[in-house]
Amino acid sequence: MANTTIRVRLTQGASESDTAALKAWLEREQKLEAHRDNGVLEIHERAGTEDGPGSPMGTGMEIVLVLIGAAASTLFDEVLAQVKSGVRAWRENRRSVERGDPPEVEVAAESDGR
Repeated sequence: MANTTIRVRLTQGASESDTAALKAWLEREQKLEAHRDNGVLEIHERAGTEDGPGSPMGTGMEIVLVLIGAAASTLFDEVLAQVKSGVRAWRENRRSVERGDPPEVEVAAESDGR
């Protein structure tokens, strides 16, 4: 099965407000928003699936982007690149408007089990 899910996980001191802010940022990314409006992309927050030394102390949430429908596999690489670009832009913005370094963010393809 082709990848249809992208997991975005904040680490290294992330807060719940960081997770919510990044999700809102990704929802406003023009190309991702267009895919959402067309019904081929959903963006959700969920409880984190991994624990361990890299887990942030204050948050156990992650952002999951799910591509839906027949075109999902053909759009996957494009959406993955857009998510990575959006995360970079969010981190730069976060660095300019808040004190301290922004949390590290992991972006990875994930099998959604469908």
